[in-house]
Amino acid sequence: MKKISSSNLIFLVIIGIGLTYYLYLKGYIFSDFKNVDPKTAYSLISSEKEKIFLLDVRTLEEFENDGHIPGAVLIPIDDLPNQIDKIPKDKKVIVYCRSGMRSASASRLLSKLGYEVYNITGGIKSWKSERLPIEK
Repeated sequence: MKKISSSNLIFLVIIGIGLTYYLYLKGYIFSDFKNVDPKTAYSLISSEKEKIFLLDVRTLEEFENDGHIPGAVLIPIDDLPNQIDKIPKDKKVIVYCRSGMRSASASRLLSKLGYEVYNITGGIKSWKSERLPIEK
């Protein structure tokens, strides 16, 4: 059996920590919210329109210039802690950003506060790649 050198072991530990951190940031591990693909999110929005609050956590510039999902409410991630009261507790909250990192952070915060949260994996980039509706 071949021995692993201490430098290789350190390298593997660093890679493992980095991978764990990345998966945590994306909301794939240690999360109390659901990750949904864009088509599933679209289906939820279409079928349960009155029971859904659609939250965009990007910047105003991204929201206006890159388009947004119809019906989305913009609350940038940096403003979210101060604007939690704008999010109804009696609705499912679907959260998205550009690629899924900021929305995972927002989803984690909201789920800890008792909201039922769904994070769109891949953000609006994935939404657009599925050719789902966008408003400008």
